[in-house]
Amino acid sequence: MATPLSASAFARALRAEGVTVKEHGAWSTHNRNAIGAWGPAQGVMLHHTAGTNSVALCRTGRADLPGPLCIAVIAKNGTVHLVGYGRTNHAGRGARAAYDAVRAGTAVPSGPGADAVDGNAHFYGFEIENLGNGRDPYPEAQLAAVERVAAAVCRAHGWSAARVIGHKEWTRRKIDPTFSMASIRTRIANRISGTGSGGKEPPTAAYEPFPGAAYFTAGHRSPLITAMGRRLVAEGCGRYEIGPGPVWTEADRRSYAAWQRRLGYSGADADGIPGRVSWDRLRVPRT
Repeated sequence: MATPLSASAFARALRAEGVTVKEHGAWSTHNRNAIGAWGPAQGVMLHHTAGTNSVALCRTGRADLPGPLCIAVIAKNGTVHLVGYGRTNHAGRGARAAYDAVRAGTAVPSGPGADAVDGNAHFYGFEIENLGNGRDPYPEAQLAAVERVAAAVCRAHGWSAARVIGHKEWTRRKIDPTFSMASIRTRIANRISGTGSGGKEPPTAAYEPFPGAAYFTAGHRSPLITAMGRRLVAEGCGRYEIGPGPVWTEADRRSYAAWQRRLGYSGADADGIPGRVSWDRLRVPRT
């Protein structure tokens, strides 16, 4: 049995896995916990939205089904929109056999049985933006985000990829998501084990290696500093009035501190001086 992660620990886990996160309103306290308990947490459930305007709908819900309808929406471009946290109206009731398999970390039986277990109480629910008609594609950036999100939650709990289930594996009533769950679980397992991502990310050699903290001193000039600054701007962490440029300045330090805080660091760990882990997460292209 696992206690669900706190909202702050959940967000830190996503960012540490390299997920691009966008927070919407008071997402961390927007839930259906008043209806019933959330927990013990048993796994991750994936859905597709079967429509557009997904973020707003999943946050507010429908007349017949109040929001939030998931914890997060995974957009086509790979951005993960946090819309709620806790018990959400995403899973409904599902098969006892599927529940027992996920809890045990074993293969989910084919052909779910009668709906008997309240999935809203036990699963982290994620909606993946897709029409669900079998023709709307899932871009690689989106699948990579699905992989990262699921791996982040599993890693935080010490779970295997077998804890990730599709809504279609939970109940006969649903067909989502319309991609292969076996394939996405393989990708998630590879990421958790460190044997490589199932995605098509550029090889490590495409990025600048960490040059050491001593590299980042006032007045140091290098094209690498410009490249780093551009990546910080691309990640929404730029704190520049002019630039970025090739000389390390206070603006670079403030921008990098914003990146560290985005990854979940605080205090002295978010001092704006690059460290190896945060640098590797930034993925500065070779200059």
